[in-house]
Amino acid sequence: MAASPHSGKSFDRSLVDGPVARAVWRLAWPTMLQNVISGFQGLVDHALVGHFVGYTGNAAIGVSLQIFIVVIVFLNSLFTGMSVLVARFAGANEPEKVNRTVYQAFIASAALCVGILAPLGWALSPALLRLVNATAEVRAEALPYLRIMLVFSFGMMLLFMLGAALRSAGDARTPLRLGIALTALNVVLNVIFIRGLGPIPAFGTTGAAIGSSVAGIVTGGIAVYLLCSGRLVVAWSRSMGWRPDWDTIRALFRFGLPTGIQGIAMNVAGVLLLRFIGSLHQSAQAQAAYAVGYTELFSLITWTSMGLMGAAAAVAGQNLGAGRPERAVQGVHVAARIGLGVAAVVGALFLTIPDRLLALFGMHDPVVVGIGTQLLAYLSLSGLFITVALTYTGALQGTGDTRSPLYISLVSQIAIPLGICAFLDATRGLRPADIWLAILLGHAMRCALSVLRFRQGKWRAIQVDIEPARP
Repeated sequence: MAASPHSGKSFDRSLVDGPVARAVWRLAWPTMLQNVISGFQGLVDHALVGHFVGYTGNAAIGVSLQIFIVVIVFLNSLFTGMSVLVARFAGANEPEKVNRTVYQAFIASAALCVGILAPLGWALSPALLRLVNATAEVRAEALPYLRIMLVFSFGMMLLFMLGAALRSAGDARTPLRLGIALTALNVVLNVIFIRGLGPIPAFGTTGAAIGSSVAGIVTGGIAVYLLCSGRLVVAWSRSMGWRPDWDTIRALFRFGLPTGIQGIAMNVAGVLLLRFIGSLHQSAQAQAAYAVGYTELFSLITWTSMGLMGAAAAVAGQNLGAGRPERAVQGVHVAARIGLGVAAVVGALFLTIPDRLLALFGMHDPVVVGIGTQLLAYLSLSGLFITVALTYTGALQGTGDTRSPLYISLVSQIAIPLGICAFLDATRGLRPADIWLAILLGHAMRCALSVLRFRQGKWRAIQVDIEPARP
């Protein structure tokens, strides 16, 4: 790839020079708002499908998304590696390396998404749905949804890539604008395709996948245009060819691969957890409650936590690149305090009005509401732990320590919850409350281990760089 001069905007140096709390908030609030707005898309999907299809449609979306996340998380690992490099290079004020890193992440993800994910996703979808013990009715709704999401995922991947790159470089507002555009288009298309309009028939659950895929492709095209226009802090030029820069790609995988393995392991654990839920006496009702309670309503906490995680990563990475590690410590403390405040408010809603929250998704079946109310009670406490865990995970990953969160996740998100479920299932049989308690204990352990690892301070010595661009 040919080198190119930086033709975009200058980096925001207040992330390494100004007040830390303001820097964290400037990055966090657009990302938090974007996550909330983007998550509104999922709420609309579940609400419409719940009303027009029923709880089997909710269960189908829930199990499909769990599988979808497992499959695409490897691609997102590239973007984690990209974010580590971009934050360091932006903090060191090296724009050419920032641009080259993002472009090579695009080339690698395009090859993986089109050449591997699409064909394998189409072929393996039936087997993956059988793996999670979905009932025949749920599988019938989930199969076309999952296949469409896997085959046409590249547009969404482009937006993930651009958002991660810009936030790491200090621009969180452009991803917010693109996220608003994506969500608005997605909601309109999903309303049309789920329930039908004029000559367009009602596709039901499948319509949610069609709307999401079309919206992702359109908005992804806009993202590429902005990158080539020179209007952003990250800029591409025509001199950038299609030849892979293997030195940069190796660096992407060096820092991103542990995160990819972590994501795969965590989501495989989620799939196995769905198997335990599927083994319950009232499995379809429990899967529907889990899909809405954990996948959607709990996202009111994780949306903001993921935004704070990204802010902590960017502030930590840029300040380490600028030679100011103490600001990284201050940044993660600020992010954790904000997350705890949000989690406490949302948790109070889970405890006081669970039936009303579930009713928003068309859930009126007494069994589903009972199981869902029980789940939300556990999640009201679990949210306090996961928001702190995610902010400290972001700080570790932003500094380049992507291996420690992997090991922590293997213990806290796999060994503990799955071990508890397996033991109880073998000894006396599982009940829904057993699974919810296992989730809570896993989140508590992840919080404790993440905080302890960050406080050890070994991330301060991690070196990040790539070779100069070849002519």
